Amino acid sequence: MYTDGGSRGNPGPAGIGVWIETLDKKYGECIGKRTNNDAEYEALIFGLKKIKALLGKAKAKKYEVECFLDSELVVKQLKHEYKLKEERIQKYFIEIWNLMLDFKKVEFRHIPREKNIIADGLVNEALDNDGCQKSLL
Repeated sequence: MYTDGGSRGNPGPAGIGVWIETLDKKYGECIGKRTNNDAEYEALIFGLKKIKALLGKAKAKKYEVECFLDSELVVKQLKHEYKLKEERIQKYFIEIWNLMLDFKKVEFRHIPREKNIIADGLVNEALDNDGCQKSLL
């Protein structure tokens, strides 16, 4: 699964992009006003929930999920290499940790931005949508 999140302004209008490559599913959504880091975490949470919903709970338990993110910060936080100082980021971490229990294994991998073109494009499509901008007025 490839995920990306972004905001225009920090915080500002934010969107998420998720490409579940093996299931050939793509999702992009406006998520309101968030920071870039919030959007990165929310994209990952959305993706893990979506995989579980698509597979079903019993089948999901048998699957290993590789999560590819272009946010080195988020990957290092999830791998316990960086501390989680902000309370809201700690809450995202706990939610992801709990979602990991729904799968056989979940791994997080940092990739360069140019290898995350599809998820990045989904974020930009969501942010370019007039409804995304108007929802913040």
